[in-house]
Amino acid sequence: MSNRKVEAAVEAVAAPLAEARGLVLLDVEYQREGRRWFLRCVVDRPGGVTMDECAAFSEALDPVLEGVAGLDEDVVVEVMSPGLDRTLRNDREFAWFRGREVEVTTYRPVEGRRHFLGRLEGLEDGAVVVTDAEGSHRIPRDAVAKARLHVRI
Repeated sequence: MSNRKVEAAVEAVAAPLAEARGLVLLDVEYQREGRRWFLRCVVDRPGGVTMDECAAFSEALDPVLEGVAGLDEDVVVEVMSPGLDRTLRNDREFAWFRGREVEVTTYRPVEGRRHFLGRLEGLEDGAVVVTDAEGSHRIPRDAVAKARLHVRI
């Protein structure tokens, strides 16, 4: 079974569990590193999530994962918060972090540039919308090389 199918199966059981705990499941990643398989679940809630909430969710998730086809029986499960400078990987994250400052780098020039720093307005018709001092920019999703939360220090 492909990693994507395993991630989708985990998401199907983990998202309702997260919701019941007042959390939002933002991302699921299943990948092999060396000889071990890792399952990483990123959860959040308005105001942020604590380490204790991540640990409690991980404990609740363990028995539910036993029924997921294709999941390695010795998988290492990691539940974490998105972090301050999270790289946005999926549409759910682009929606969840709407209103936050982001840094977007593109594969090719968009509007004559390859770097955008501004407020994330979300996704609209397959484009990441970012607003900065120069206005609103529609960056085609397939042109985005990397998008991450930006933290000013």
